Amino acid sequence: MKKFYLSLLGSALLSIIILGWLIDAFSQQTQTPHDVFYSETQMIKGFAKQLAAISPSQRPQAIKQLNDDFTVQLEYRPTQSLALPQSLLAQITQPSGLILEDQQGYYLLYSEPNLGPHHLKMRLMKDHSHEQGNDVLLTMLFYAGLCVFMGFIITPLAKRLSVLNDAAQRFAKGDLKSRIHVSHFTYIKDVELTFNRMASQIEKLLEENKLMASSLSHDIRTPIACLRFGLEAAQDSPNEQKRLEYLARMEQDLDQMESMLKSYLAFATLEQKANQLTFNESDLDSYTLTLVHQLEPKLEQRQLRIQQQIEPGAVCADLHWLARAIVNLLSNACDFATSEILISAKQAGNQVIFTIEDDGPGIDPKNWHKVFSPFFQEQTHRNRDGESYGLGLAIVAKVADWHHGTVSVTKSKQLGGACFTLSIQNKSL
Repeated sequence: MKKFYLSLLGSALLSIIILGWLIDAFSQQTQTPHDVFYSETQMIKGFAKQLAAISPSQRPQAIKQLNDDFTVQLEYRPTQSLALPQSLLAQITQPSGLILEDQQGYYLLYSEPNLGPHHLKMRLMKDHSHEQGNDVLLTMLFYAGLCVFMGFIITPLAKRLSVLNDAAQRFAKGDLKSRIHVSHFTYIKDVELTFNRMASQIEKLLEENKLMASSLSHDIRTPIACLRFGLEAAQDSPNEQKRLEYLARMEQDLDQMESMLKSYLAFATLEQKANQLTFNESDLDSYTLTLVHQLEPKLEQRQLRIQQQIEPGAVCADLHWLARAIVNLLSNACDFATSEILISAKQAGNQVIFTIEDDGPGIDPKNWHKVFSPFFQEQTHRNRDGESYGLGLAIVAKVADWHHGTVSVTKSKQLGGACFTLSIQNKSL
């Protein structure tokens, strides 16, 4: 929107300056006093010739007679009484005379050599109706030109708003794939990008809710069936020892259901955390080293060694949730690595990139785009961890999205297993 505001303000100022200059140039060309007072100029030249033909003593009486006969305001004055620069005084003797303006209006000064050190001054009566007509015309031209200039700004804006409105209507009718193709020449690029992000977020949430409902209804059937079987077996069994064994199994099934429901509900409310992010800055080396230390017990238990390739730099993010994402990736690598894990971190421009590689079996390339979906687990990896519900990598994808970043998986070129790359935008404090 900042681009739009600046464009609108700049266009308004530019149009006013250009239109003002054009109208001023037009006004100067069409409203010259010499053209308007041509007849008065010829008249005063005739009066000067008549006065020059009579003696100076008779000229005041002749001036009075001319005023009465021609209904003019004519005065006969000495030229030295004029407080004018020499350049203007020289124009008095020119054929067109000198036209000046005072509080009462215009007046014409004229002299010729036969009048000696005197000149004639005649009050001019300008046609104000013609002037008012020109003022109205110029005013209308100004506003019309301003509307044209502003139209160049408003018309593209109206078109982009229409595109935004159409996309919003399609989305409201159920077309969740509706997006705006962002143009480089739009004034509301930020609004369009925000709409696309909002639409993607809503689409993702709806898909996750559907997936959660179907996954929960599917996964919870097994412990419920086991509970029903155990209950029936405990009721029918005459052996007290067997009955206690059935009850113990039922308790395990209940614990599994409780753990499953907690995980599902925790993921369902995860999106609310996006509005509660707290951004802080930390040294990239020390921050990554702290996360590795958290997993040392698990590394020792599985007898894994970890290599670190941390470049100097800083990370500015929600350090709690970013740590949660990186720990999930490291924990996932610990679950499937054979002997070695490699973690890399570097700052590239306004991004921070973390890479976690292992020497495990890796992930089938056809599942690379699925592993970050909630509740997804490869068949070969199921039950590797007893309480895994396929939410760890989905949380990583959420954290990356909160930080306007991405997460992806490929095959490690160095270790041969999986290679997870987490890239986030380094926020400025």
